[in-house]
Parts: sequence; structure tokens; C-alpha cells
Amino acid sequence: MSRGILFVVSAPAGCGKDSILEKALSKDINLTYSVSATTRTMRAGETEGISYYFKSREEFEKMIKDGELLEHTEYCGNYYGTPKQTVEEILADGKNVVLKIEIEGAGNVKKMLPEAVLIFILPPSMEELSRRLHKRGTEDEETIQKRLKQAETEISCAHSYDYVIVNGDLDAAVNDFVSIIKAEGFRAERNAELISGLNK
Repeated sequence: MSRGILFVVSAPAGCGKDSILEKALSKDINLTYSVSATTRTMRAGETEGISYYFKSREEFEKMIKDGELLEHTEYCGNYYGTPKQTVEEILADGKNVVLKIEIEGAGNVKKMLPEAVLIFILPPSMEELSRRLHKRGTEDEETIQKRLKQAETEISCAHSYDYVIVNGDLDAAVNDFVSIIKAEGFRAERNAELISGLNK
């Protein structure tokens, strides 16, 4: 059984990465979502163990100290990180895994696992991103402005990703995402076949 592929998705807040992943994961594309841990407050509609593993700052720092995280970063005053064991178990089982993490964390994963495939999701414009963040109604104006400023910094790093998707139309963005997953899966299978043929 060949090892699964690790996909990493990053995007500024409000770019629709959750919506893209939700729709993509409902399709038959051999993709499993790895739930991240965070210290941020749970939002309405979120569920423990499905949206995130919600941890106190003390709990999260213990996870860091004990080496239980594949990567972690601090973003807008909160910790975010990926539990290591879960990801390794899924990949070893031949299943593809997708992580939803920030830019710093994505860079750390790429250093540790160069074969990881990085996907960045862009908004169609900064004006549209601002509209979406205001429409969510989950944060005050000061926090929204911080997120918009952070988004500009994040977008400047998009060139370091393997793929970039613009989420102007959700269905089109989902199709682009699914196409990437399928193409990378096919490439991995084809490479494995060629290598196996040479070794016979």
C-alpha cells in the first residue's frame, strides 16, 4: 500500500477555505480532514473535535512541550497546531490528508515533509474580502481591520505555494481544488508504477 499525500491549505480569514473543504470532502476523492487544535474561542456552529480541538493556552503549551504537534503557530493572539500522531496514522493507511493551517505552519510542514502539496486560496479582491468579513458578523471592527492587514501579508506569500485558487465562485473553486487532489493522486500512482516497474 502506498503512503497517502499530505495537502496543506492556507488562506486569509474570509476567503472561504472552510466552505471549499466542506464541499470537497463530501466528494469521493480519497481525502481526510485532519482537525487542528487551537486556543481561540469556539464560534457559533462549531463543534469540538470536528471544527477544532479547543484547548486552553496551558493545554496547548503542554502539547508543544511534549512534542505532540506536527507544526504550530500563533496567529492573531491564538495558538493553532496540528496533532502529529493522527496525521501519521492516516497517511500510513494510504489515505490523503488535508490540513487547514496558517502560512508559518505550512512552511514548517514543507520543511519537515517536502513532499507535502501546498494550496493557497485567494479572495477575488481585498474589497470583497472586507465585505465577507463584515458580513460574518463574528468580530468587531478593530479585529476585522487586523485581519485585513494580516491578509495582505499572507497574500504576499502565496507565490511560495504549489497551487493558488481564487475563490470568486465557490463551485468553481471547489472544482479547482478537487482537480488538484485528483491530479496529485494520479501523479503519485503513476510515479509509483514506473518505479515499481524499474525495480522488477
